[in-house]
Amino acid sequence: MRQGRRPNELRPLEIIPGFLEQPHGSALISCGKTRVLCTASLEESVPRWLSGRGRGWLTAEYSLLPASTGDRTAREARTGRQQGRTVEIQRLIGRSVRAVADMEALGERTLWLDCDVLQADGGTRCAAISGVYVAAMLALDRFGLSKALRGSVAAVSVGLVGGEALLDLDYEEDSGAEVDVNVVTTGDGALIEVQATAERAPFSRDRLDELLDLAAGGIEEITAAQQDVLRA
Repeated sequence: MRQGRRPNELRPLEIIPGFLEQPHGSALISCGKTRVLCTASLEESVPRWLSGRGRGWLTAEYSLLPASTGDRTAREARTGRQQGRTVEIQRLIGRSVRAVADMEALGERTLWLDCDVLQADGGTRCAAISGVYVAAMLALDRFGLSKALRGSVAAVSVGLVGGEALLDLDYEEDSGAEVDVNVVTTGDGALIEVQATAERAPFSRDRLDELLDLAAGGIEEITAAQQDVLRA
């Protein structure tokens, strides 16, 4: 047993909607010890290249707070540029939510999604995607634009650790995994993105299918939690 958790069991999951008063939409998501503050802000304009086309835009930014991983690391703003990992993760977040977005229904507006990791213990990108969907829905609903998201989106990590398939890896499990996979899907299970890496040796298609099935169960639980807080 992994600290009392079954291989197919999520870490304790909590989503607190409306965590902040100022943003149009916000949510604090906790997946075990990982905590990500997600906000969504609607802007009545679009990038110049979209102007006059009657379509909106959605983009995301992601950051780790300096002490979120324990030892303090300098803010990226001090170096004048973002690290490659940060750019990759925020692009993933943006792609994931855009996959369920109707840009024409959004109109000529930009939806800014911001994900700030307060504490990191594995799975920060997945937590950010799952949490920021809630923030986005709250922001859009506030302006009567909820139809701009045609479905929900959620993400979870899975992996092979000691040859065993595990759901929702914490940092210790992730750092020792032979295979690490991040899975992003719609609420009804359609795949948006699968990031799979063999850290030590190649793995079979059968094992990938096993991990995807494991992820599907986890995402079903996350989706239910998202809908519960949005209905409250």
